[in-house]
Amino acid sequence: MNAAVEPSQKSPTWLGVVPVIRAERHYGDRVMRCFVVRPKSMPALLAAAVATNPGAEAIVCEEERLSYQGFDAIVNRWAAALAELGVKRGERVALLLGNGIAFPAVLFAVLRLGAIAVPISVREQAAPLAYILSNCRAMVLVYDEDLSERLPVPSATPQLQHRIALAHNKTRGGLPPGRVRATVPTPVEVDEEDTAIILYTSGTTGRPKGAMLTHLGICHSAIHYQCCMGLTAHDRSVVAVPMSHVTGVVALIATVVHLAATLIIMREFKAASFLELAEAERMTHTLLVPAMYNLCLMEPRFAQTDLSAWRIGGFGGAPMPAATIASLAEKLPHLRLMNAYGATETTSPATLMPAPATAERLDSVGLPVPCGEVLVMDEAGREVPCGMEGELWLRGPMVVRGYWDDPAATAEGFVAGYWRSGDVGSIDSDGYVRVLDRKKDMINRGGYKIYSVEVENTLMAHPDVIEAAVIARPCPVLGERVHAVIFRKHDQATSEELARHCAGLIADYKVPESFSFRTTPLPRNANGKVMKRILKDAVSSASNG
Repeated sequence: MNAAVEPSQKSPTWLGVVPVIRAERHYGDRVMRCFVVRPKSMPALLAAAVATNPGAEAIVCEEERLSYQGFDAIVNRWAAALAELGVKRGERVALLLGNGIAFPAVLFAVLRLGAIAVPISVREQAAPLAYILSNCRAMVLVYDEDLSERLPVPSATPQLQHRIALAHNKTRGGLPPGRVRATVPTPVEVDEEDTAIILYTSGTTGRPKGAMLTHLGICHSAIHYQCCMGLTAHDRSVVAVPMSHVTGVVALIATVVHLAATLIIMREFKAASFLELAEAERMTHTLLVPAMYNLCLMEPRFAQTDLSAWRIGGFGGAPMPAATIASLAEKLPHLRLMNAYGATETTSPATLMPAPATAERLDSVGLPVPCGEVLVMDEAGREVPCGMEGELWLRGPMVVRGYWDDPAATAEGFVAGYWRSGDVGSIDSDGYVRVLDRKKDMINRGGYKIYSVEVENTLMAHPDVIEAAVIARPCPVLGERVHAVIFRKHDQATSEELARHCAGLIADYKVPESFSFRTTPLPRNANGKVMKRILKDAVSSASNG
């Protein structure tokens, strides 16, 4: 599976051609599999697109349309503006920007100067925002004006020299405010091992950690998406997830620019608006979380929407209910669904599901990407036999070099070039990876180990369940019992009905013994992960009340 593939040879599993691969040493003592021919940096991605396809449509955002040449001119304006402020190689520039043209424009301008971009979710609150700005020692913050009340006071971030406010939805073409000198700064030569972007993890177990994404990792991820999904310059990709997330910035922005394809920006996901945009712009490709697919299917106008151009649908972040996959296969038989498993620390994908196998392997997240390697390890750091469960360790050029200014967390999280994911999983004899649970979310019911993901998958196979989260409820006798939090359609499914549904599909000790129902979607953090701690606290409060 990991053998080098000649450029002219079609892979038997992926939709595109897998380039030649060889072993290389990077980041000092890491040896990893790399594509022999690859772009050197993110700025090189844009330079190549401008050189080969200057007049092609690069970005569509509402009424605005930019060619690659036009987008490049805006990037130059931003680079000039930031250079005037003293931004140079290695400086950090934070982006507190929602989806719009300004985000990729500022991103590429920062990288063109050899500086480091620090995208921050617009959902981030004041205290974590102050911590992130201080931890990365950002010199400049570019932010949406309507978020100004959330910014920390100047004394909390003394290293932050400049704050640039943008009037959201008013900055035409993402141009910088004010007058900018005409001189365009010469692009700074960077090394592919240099940090390009710092993305802060969700911080569910403590303060967020700044994962250092390098040019090497980002370019490899872009090629992985290209060859595994069979993407080309003719693709039209809608970005409906936040651009500040690793999926938005790598899987969509970097990949589309690498292809010299078209990026269609959706400022905020609404199912009806997404369907309208996908139809009007002839969308061919996107990546969404499973809940977004469900919401689209629930839209009354779904059946009347012309989605005939849509050929690749990536998904990740949560399991896709079998009912959703079946419904999409029935209504959009030409659509190829591909599960993508990864994390901020893997610069987006670590595994991808070959499209033909999606419906047959619902319990898997796919095969390791061509340059990736996955091990299943026990607590003593030994590889377990095929099919056995353990912690997933991930390696490859897409794995980040470590955490910003945090050698202790880097030493704990990375071993010999492998990132310890914290996910419990297994690999079958065909090489397909299963993710069973987060180690910290596993439930111990009287000595029986229960993986919450398995129970959640079972619950979401019920047609009335939109979202499900399974958590541990403390028990003085068994230690923990299984509790399910459900977001359902029209308040139809009852506790008894869902318990019967599960009893026919999983072992009796795994069936939830109690349920709580929500009228709103499950709470998620800035990176889109379900915040199980909030759910556990709510269940605990209800039990004690």
